[in-house]
Amino acid sequence: MIKAVRGTRDLLPPETALWNFVEAAVRDVFRAYNFQEIRTPIFESTELFARGVGEETDVVAKEMYTWEDRGRAESDRGQSLTLRPENTAGVVRAYIEHKMWDRGLNKLYYIGPQFRRERPQKGRYRQFYQIGAEVIGPASAGSESPARDAEVLEMLSTLLDRLGITGWNLELNSVGCANDRAAFNEALRKALEPVVGKMCVDCQRRAVTNPLRVFDCKVPEDQPIIEKLPRISQFLDEGCRKHFEQVQEILTKVGVPFSLNDRLVRGLDYYTRTAFEFTHGALGAQNAILGGGRYDGLSEALGGPAAPGIGFAIGEDRLVMSLQESAPAESVLKKPDVYVAALGEGMNGEAARLVRELRRHDLVVDLGDESFRLKKSFEAATKAGAKYILIVGENEVKADAFALKNLATGEQVSVQRADLAKKIRQ
Repeated sequence: MIKAVRGTRDLLPPETALWNFVEAAVRDVFRAYNFQEIRTPIFESTELFARGVGEETDVVAKEMYTWEDRGRAESDRGQSLTLRPENTAGVVRAYIEHKMWDRGLNKLYYIGPQFRRERPQKGRYRQFYQIGAEVIGPASAGSESPARDAEVLEMLSTLLDRLGITGWNLELNSVGCANDRAAFNEALRKALEPVVGKMCVDCQRRAVTNPLRVFDCKVPEDQPIIEKLPRISQFLDEGCRKHFEQVQEILTKVGVPFSLNDRLVRGLDYYTRTAFEFTHGALGAQNAILGGGRYDGLSEALGGPAAPGIGFAIGEDRLVMSLQESAPAESVLKKPDVYVAALGEGMNGEAARLVRELRRHDLVVDLGDESFRLKKSFEAATKAGAKYILIVGENEVKADAFALKNLATGEQVSVQRADLAKKIRQ
């Protein structure tokens, strides 16, 4: 038997009802904050992620699905392509390609699959789903304001509350600007020199190529060493320090709780200034629901104009897992209002006509088959979770009135065709 590839999975009903519930809530909340949807390709030039995400990140160095194009056109052959491991770089690429700075401040969101070859574990898959948003545009449009950071964080707290996810924690840090990072990296290299030999192989590599990535380490034995390393907060210049203070002031003003975590650096190289994560205890050790931050130099790194921005990505798989703690899928699944049972030869057509009429009134209707006996029709209606069963037999069609039975109470009444939708609603 052929099974789903390791690290992928099928999303089945009733669980998909919970996914649809989440995505509907996301669209409603984002609309209230004037975000508009963008849809980018699921594969891009590999260079986009190497330049945008960072060649020394684990994502680019270890986890991407990359291949060489073997297209028929000579211009295609030899091009390196990659399934997107994240979506921010693609959104910024689209921003540059379509000269979206002409629109001023762009508030964009996306929902879709991403791909990383990492070790599958609870809530983490090789094909996973992200909900993300980006605020990007010229500085003159207010894109680098701390008010933008605070608005995005307040929107996320509103979304989690709307979904009924309680007990979340917002962790904040500032990773500074390019000059801050250069000074911090130099201090990290010096601090790591005498101890890096005791650390894992990945940290030994990171200490040379990109010391900041040492903070991504999850190896328990390395944590006491990491705990003693310098922190970026000690190296922030006055502009970055003031920016971060203003973000905190606004969040306090609007009542969004947060805690500071000066070890939080995020896993991608394009982040500057504000970095954040929302965590939730239901997910165990790997407890991040979503994360993001500011990326003021990403557009320039990809060949575009200066376009400060801030964004985030929600791991939808993990968000749904958190939601299942309080809202099982069955609680949001829309079950049939009525099951229409065709009884007797030649009744399939009559039942189908009646079903069509009922569905035009936005009722959820399930349809049986004339080959079913009455007992089987009742069993099918009960298994589907229908509220009513509607009998369509020869006598009912002649009278243009149909037997409607409430499966919960057992009450049965005869209802004229014209009154059926109204009665079922009541």
